[in-house]
Amino acid sequence: MQIKQLGQGLRQSGSGLWSCFALGIAAFVIAPIVAVVWLALHPTENIWPHLLSTTLPRYFGNSAILAGGVGLLTAVVGAATAWLVSMYRFPGARWLDWALLMPLAIPAYVGAYALVDFLDYAGPVQIFLRDSFGWADARSYWFPQIRSRWAAILVLGFAFYPYTYLLARAAFREQSGASYEVARALGSGGFALFWKVGLPLARPAIAAGAAIAMMETVADFGVVDYFGVQTLTTGIFTTWLEAGNTGGAAQIATVILMIIFALFALEKISRRNSRYYQSARHARPVIAQRLTGWAGVGACVICLIPLLAGFVLPVAVIMSHALANPDAWFGPGLGRALWHSIVTGAAASVICVAAGLVMVYGVRLSGRRLPRLVLPLTTLGYAAPGAVLAVGILIPLAAFDNRLADLILALTGYDPGLMLTGTGAAIVFAYVVRFFAIAQGAADSAFGRVSPSLPMAARSLGRSNGGVLGSVYLPLMRGSVGSALLLVFVECVKELPATMLLRPFNYETLATRVHDQASLENLGDASPPALLVCALGLLAVAVLARTLARRS
Repeated sequence: MQIKQLGQGLRQSGSGLWSCFALGIAAFVIAPIVAVVWLALHPTENIWPHLLSTTLPRYFGNSAILAGGVGLLTAVVGAATAWLVSMYRFPGARWLDWALLMPLAIPAYVGAYALVDFLDYAGPVQIFLRDSFGWADARSYWFPQIRSRWAAILVLGFAFYPYTYLLARAAFREQSGASYEVARALGSGGFALFWKVGLPLARPAIAAGAAIAMMETVADFGVVDYFGVQTLTTGIFTTWLEAGNTGGAAQIATVILMIIFALFALEKISRRNSRYYQSARHARPVIAQRLTGWAGVGACVICLIPLLAGFVLPVAVIMSHALANPDAWFGPGLGRALWHSIVTGAAASVICVAAGLVMVYGVRLSGRRLPRLVLPLTTLGYAAPGAVLAVGILIPLAAFDNRLADLILALTGYDPGLMLTGTGAAIVFAYVVRFFAIAQGAADSAFGRVSPSLPMAARSLGRSNGGVLGSVYLPLMRGSVGSALLLVFVECVKELPATMLLRPFNYETLATRVHDQASLENLGDASPPALLVCALGLLAVAVLARTLARRS
């Protein structure tokens, strides 16, 4: 008891400053969401009745249909593939176990460009059909409309199913093999094992993965904009940029926040219910059954379909355009877009991870209730779409930027211009808020793996709290910190809506360059930046796969 009290005293000594740091970072991260709500409640011109009677029902309906369709598709695909690679051994199973994560490397909007290019009237599929059957034009045959809601559901579903796959795969492998042995002894076959044993136990994990995919769907802009589907996210762009009504944009953003928070709560509840208790101290693991013949081939084909649709097809289409247009690699603006992506992504990732470390460390040191209550709220930025954060950042930041410039001009006679909104600083701010949850989660997990006796010994030898962080924690957390830096950096490079709304005039990143060129139907110039984004995404997937392999 005396040792425990000594440890608590050493931990809490001088923790007040760190607690203030944690609360300050939390306020910094939560501020844009608060700003959105305030702008929605205090608009300069209230167009809420007009939105309700005209466009909002259409925006909401399309968003609901897309989210529901993607949630269902990701649940089915993610659960089925996770079940097959966890419970069976078939040709290619070990490779597919990690390859099924690869669609996470492809931004959904790149998949949309590739699908349209592959299936549209001028694409290879319809050209082949016309040449094979002698059809003269589109009036000679029927082909489904590509730029539509169903196509958007397919693209988003095959881009986001790895979220469900990851959680379901972990849930299936945590289950006891004894349950399946009993079910087999009672005569249950393969499908009955999945439907009656595996699925009920893994349902919370599947629901959590589907909820994450639905949140990403509601937040998406690139896919729905390219397919011409009017959703709540595109409504923000239309109301703000075309109609010039920031209050109306904030009101639409508030509707998105309400939907996202509902899905966020569903995901948290599902994770909270994802607990499995074993009656034995050493439960028998699930023994994978070997599939041979046509059964093995069928399982391999089922797992290959989402991989082909979510990764191989987009990369192949974009790669073909890159090879056919080698001059695009030296086109004007590509190097500048790459540099902007590197600078903003690197700055945001360093700030994000450093702030995450300080905040988690401050909360752990303080032991007070308020910092612990505030800590989960900082993860809401990851659930909020980039377009929503842009509304909450740009308007207050632009007002502050103008007043700051006026103050400097009045005091010095020098006009500095817009120092925040006129540069990439606003983009970095949005990235930090958007992806702070990744850094915070990595930091919290890494701190939890350090034995409490090590920092306690350092403090007893006279080390300050900052010294303990630098000399004890950080050397032991280098791997986690490096992984968090890379993951945040890649997410920043892929982020589109926040970058489009917050970038200064004539400021391009890889993501905006891909969108701008693809919107002009110029996939030749869009392919190099798209491939660069995908290559960075593959690095993040490799880090994720390596981390999961260590844990398993």
